[in-house]
Amino acid sequence: MRTKQLTASFGISALAGLAMGAMASFAMPAQAADDTIKVGILHSLSGTMAISETTLKDVMLMLIDEQNKKGGLLGKKLEPVVVDPASNWPLFAEKARELISKDKVSAVFGCWTSVSRKSVLPVFEELNNILFYPVQYEGEESSRNVFYTGAAPNQQAIPAVDYLMSKEKVQRWVLAGTDYVYPRTTNKILEAYLKSKGVKPEDIMINYTPFGHSDWQSIVADIKKFGSAGKKTAVVSTINGDANVPFYKELGNQGVKAQDIPVVAFSVGEEELAGIDTKPLLGHLAAWNYFQSVETPANTDFIKSWKAYTKNDKRVTNDPMEAHYIGFNMWVKAVEAAGTTEPDKVIDAMVGVAVPNLTGGYSAMLPNHHITKPVLIGEVQENGQFDVVSKTSGLVPGDEWSDYLPDSKDLIADWRKPMSCGNFNVKTGKCGGKGS
Repeated sequence: MRTKQLTASFGISALAGLAMGAMASFAMPAQAADDTIKVGILHSLSGTMAISETTLKDVMLMLIDEQNKKGGLLGKKLEPVVVDPASNWPLFAEKARELISKDKVSAVFGCWTSVSRKSVLPVFEELNNILFYPVQYEGEESSRNVFYTGAAPNQQAIPAVDYLMSKEKVQRWVLAGTDYVYPRTTNKILEAYLKSKGVKPEDIMINYTPFGHSDWQSIVADIKKFGSAGKKTAVVSTINGDANVPFYKELGNQGVKAQDIPVVAFSVGEEELAGIDTKPLLGHLAAWNYFQSVETPANTDFIKSWKAYTKNDKRVTNDPMEAHYIGFNMWVKAVEAAGTTEPDKVIDAMVGVAVPNLTGGYSAMLPNHHITKPVLIGEVQENGQFDVVSKTSGLVPGDEWSDYLPDSKDLIADWRKPMSCGNFNVKTGKCGGKGS
């Protein structure tokens, strides 16, 4: 694949060896502006996405606190500035502008949904600031001002389908998602991928529902009917936010069990399972790059620190939290290397940075501003944790442009000079073009 070719020249094998509640705003005690380095935290603390995003605000506060206990950065304390965009996509852009222009943050860690990321992207490019985006997404993007520490489709969606094909012998596919850019683009990629594997169009069912959808009775009935054709059927779910709770409940109500029609989810993790009845979910799957149940010394230490920081032994960890852990530590190393928080110099210093992940080994920042990650498939357990049933043997480099879409297959991103391009067409030799 093109990404693998790019990362091979980049020397990724060498890199691998390198060694509390919701609030609208938050700041440390007032200090002179030059005495601290401000870090923006842009996550929904209210609305439909608060179920997923609030914990990301909390983990960022923990990481900043830990860094300050180590002496801060460049001789200064880090000062978190938290805002609540309230699951309101245009408000994300307003809050991003406020963080950069008013609060003068050096970098921002935030967003969950792709529509929120798309909303803020022009602001970061206009004002030349840095966004660390910690959640799996649809790809088809590479911005100089964004570092994508969540999974690209080849690091989550494609491996999940491969697992279901090989291990579960799935032949019919329900692609169920929330109605916005991430599920629609991901499912467009998955539909093309499935067809490339010989799956017939009549064996693919696609369905979208709005954010916060709660009435799943007829949709689950349709899934049951689709799965009754005598071929093994699975649901690939890009349903986001609190709509997942009634979806799985309705699966249980209608007797849809994992051994009959397994669901593999891309946005259901430990945080979403915390405090809900897991009986309807038992045996269903999730594809991520991290699970709390992974047994490594680094993860054990992280979980211990998290529970101590939150003073709550029941608080769980999840994949986007690990992405923030990786992204924050990469930012710290890049700032130290650059000797400044000035965005242009930090952006240039980021490529090539490698830091420990929590599943074992090092994750590296690639020239396309995506990272290397392992891919894990987990099965939901009664205690709300995941039993890892599949893991890649090594780290997978994030592919920003899909090999399965005609307008993308000839594109690569490389933000190193002299290319400095997010969509370079390898056929035409030009930046900004589309694939054939």
